[in-house]
Amino acid sequence: MTRLLALLATLAIHACAPAASAQDKVSIVTDAGFNGRHAYYFVAIERGYYKAANLDVRVVRGQGSVDAIKQVAAGTATFGFADAGSVVLTRANDNIPVQLVAIIYARAPHAIYALKESGITRPKDLEGRKIANPAGGAIPKLFPAYAKAAGIDEAKVTWVVASSEALPGLLALGRVDAVGQFTVGESLLKKHAAPKELVRLTYADAGLDFYSNGIVATEATIKSNPDLVKRFVAATLRGLKDTLSAPTEAAAILNKQHREVDPEIAAGEIEALKYLADAPGQPLGAIDPKRVARTIEVVAGAFELKSPVKPEDMYAPGMTGN
Repeated sequence: MTRLLALLATLAIHACAPAASAQDKVSIVTDAGFNGRHAYYFVAIERGYYKAANLDVRVVRGQGSVDAIKQVAAGTATFGFADAGSVVLTRANDNIPVQLVAIIYARAPHAIYALKESGITRPKDLEGRKIANPAGGAIPKLFPAYAKAAGIDEAKVTWVVASSEALPGLLALGRVDAVGQFTVGESLLKKHAAPKELVRLTYADAGLDFYSNGIVATEATIKSNPDLVKRFVAATLRGLKDTLSAPTEAAAILNKQHREVDPEIAAGEIEALKYLADAPGQPLGAIDPKRVARTIEVVAGAFELKSPVKPEDMYAPGMTGN
């Protein structure tokens, strides 16, 4: 009888106890496919960082920063991984209320790659050539700023639309003269082009200094559920920290989820990511209002913006915990 009473008491306690809250289901859309540069999302999933933050996260393949921004704005994805310059343009010209909540690429990774045998060795050599890139990519979006800084006629350059997955093959086979690619993707291009040599023309070398990719969310999400945003950002940055400290392990985790990704190439991308994510004097992921203002200046100097954009329009402070 005593055992029966104890059992009934235990059952009563469990019946009265509140049910464990269900995890918040969220998604993040990448800027372009799945690559080593995205490994930290999968590290955060694998190591339970999102779960510990009460999040059930799905990572979605994207096709360019503008695509990511539009998917977030449409509610197709909760978060996006997108270029800050594209955030300026879509806000100014399309009135899309999306903001940065963390910066991942504190340095600009924008570059154009060509085969050495093409004869392209300097920015001026791009005139009269064809460059391939996804339609919504950040590199063609900010090319007018690069052209202005590098002293070339952007009207003499032809952009060819191609998926991010097709770029390495198009370049290696000489189907186009050059491709747009973030510097983190150099290891992939090198493998496809070997033994041919590559030429790299970066936007930074032309003197452009601005923020690049970060995590974005809609103003509505940020205002209505700031705790959700903070939890996602904190868990993601935890995964990023692990990824940067152990590129080979992170690449292996990514390969487990996406077998098509070469772990050696992915590790090479992560090594390049170390430089991009490093902002001297700033914590990982932190957003500096002065750098945001500089990013707006770079974009405004190359484009006719329909509406003015202020730094406070661009980002939500306090989401990284810094």
